[in-house]
Amino acid sequence: MGMLSLPSFLSCGKKKDFNLTNEKDAHSSDSDENSERGNWSNKGDYLLSMVGYAVGLGNVWRFPYLTYQNGGGAFLIPYTLMLALAGLPLFFMECSLGQFASLGPVSIWRILPLFQGVGITMVIISTFVTIYYNVIIAYALYYLFASFQKVLPWSDCFFWADEFCSKTRIVSDCNTTLHGEIIHANYSFITSNNLTCINGTINYKPVQFPSEQYWNKVALQRSSGLDETGRIVWYLALCLLLSWMIVGAALFKGIKSSGKVVYFTALFPYVILLILLVRGATLEGALDGIEYYIGRQSNITKLMEAEVWKDAATQIFYSLSVAWGGLVALSSYNKFHNNCYSDAILVCVTNCVTSIFAGFAIFSILGHMAFLSERPVSEVVDSGFDLAFVAYPEALSKLPVSPLWSFLFFFMLLLLGLDSQFATIETLTTTIQDIYPKVMKKLRMPVTLGLCTLLFFLGLICVTQAGIYWVNLIDHFCAGWGILIAAVLEIIGIIYIYGGNRFIEDIEMMIGKKSRLFWLWWRMCWFFMTPVLLMAILVWSLVTFSRPSYGSVLYPTWGTAVGWCMIIFCVIWIPIVAIVKIVKAEGNLVQRIVSCCRPAANWGPYLECHRGERYSHIVDPKKKKEHEIPTVSAVVY
Repeated sequence: MGMLSLPSFLSCGKKKDFNLTNEKDAHSSDSDENSERGNWSNKGDYLLSMVGYAVGLGNVWRFPYLTYQNGGGAFLIPYTLMLALAGLPLFFMECSLGQFASLGPVSIWRILPLFQGVGITMVIISTFVTIYYNVIIAYALYYLFASFQKVLPWSDCFFWADEFCSKTRIVSDCNTTLHGEIIHANYSFITSNNLTCINGTINYKPVQFPSEQYWNKVALQRSSGLDETGRIVWYLALCLLLSWMIVGAALFKGIKSSGKVVYFTALFPYVILLILLVRGATLEGALDGIEYYIGRQSNITKLMEAEVWKDAATQIFYSLSVAWGGLVALSSYNKFHNNCYSDAILVCVTNCVTSIFAGFAIFSILGHMAFLSERPVSEVVDSGFDLAFVAYPEALSKLPVSPLWSFLFFFMLLLLGLDSQFATIETLTTTIQDIYPKVMKKLRMPVTLGLCTLLFFLGLICVTQAGIYWVNLIDHFCAGWGILIAAVLEIIGIIYIYGGNRFIEDIEMMIGKKSRLFWLWWRMCWFFMTPVLLMAILVWSLVTFSRPSYGSVLYPTWGTAVGWCMIIFCVIWIPIVAIVKIVKAEGNLVQRIVSCCRPAANWGPYLECHRGERYSHIVDPKKKKEHEIPTVSAVVY
């Protein structure tokens, strides 16, 4: 009878006690519930990693930009609705899914083998995004180093500037009164004759702030378009290399090392953000910017445009990191009975409050810029990158002790980007670990460093003179429709094919039995509102598609084609894997499809001690040999 109890005992994370070679993985420790994959050292590591993953650069330069672009405060309406109806339900679903099976975003589809391609799609999208995301971190590093000067290099029109560079608007011509007649004259004639312009008739020369020209001419050395690749900008390439070195160093022990680093990278940005908000609110014109953000200058008619709703949904996914695979990967290292429900609520609320909080800091600065340039807030910037690398640098350069404020801001951007990057790379290494567990157990550090090296070389195209166009192109296609498609298929597969009620029973195995009233909202979202909403936005945004652009630069036809190729490469694995699964199944076509829509034989909680009666009949084929332990092993013990 004692021998019969060995397998269940071993599966509760104590297998290392019987390991005569005493091999240890840096990813796991003696206190871990799951000795094979490892667990978070404590709850704080997990929560801060999740907050760091969710709260990233998008909260500073993407959310405020989308708010500004899509009608100001009016954008908060679709944003809040998307959070409640789509973001939070999917966030809770993915956290529960990863924690239940202790598997990454590809292997988790043992739950529904036909849809395993969805997991592959998520990982590929994360790979594309991590390539350009680290380029943005490299931009922040470059500006961080450039801030170590007594006079900030973008504070005035220096040697790199052209005739259009100016810190203020320059009058070109206007109407005036001369000898009782109204005439139109250039401004030099008017000033030389001590005349004054008639209100409402002034025309201004097209000028650019020093910070805008510094961003384009010095930092990026931006070419005329995607057609002109140019050379690699060496200092951006070095910054990109440094950013990958930081990521590799933080992840050399997996979650055991990154879980400690995030205590600084996830928390310190809030201190800096609060300091910048207080300073921004004291600037002249700040109130105008804040009013455009949440007040009477909001454009409610924008809600009639499909792009606004698509942007709201995309921002929720981009910010909460839903449908990227990262939530599943990070949650897979939780202990089985962790309360993933309260975690999901806490992280989502923290993320969205941070986005709105950052919006006040950004718009107070935009209001100040508009005041200085005597322009409406809506005309201050052209794109999301300009908010972080033009608007803020310009405003900070006008403050006392400007290098200090500049350093703090770009240090905050660096930290916000890094902890999101940590989690994305952990998603990729978790996928590798699930496929090749023995390799990762012995070679985790070389594999992680090799992955970072490969991604560095793939990102070099993004630090050429046309690099910003590539960054924008990947962001436009992969970070938009790709995650929408993955999210739609994910919720359809789990709720309608695997079974929503069955999935709820799985969750209750972890967090305990809940009342029907508790599940009412989640059932409404999972079964109806979330999938319908996502499908409507996906179709609407595809129908209203327009060619991508960066500022006033339109992309060539081949550039748009490359964008479509990227998104097709991301999603093509969904039908390919489905076909492969059906071909390998047995029976006629209908029987094969039905068998592929059933959970795999090894689906269930990772450790057998958590499987209970519902999954007691399931044995993981990979663990079959572990159940056939010779009597001598028990005797040695």
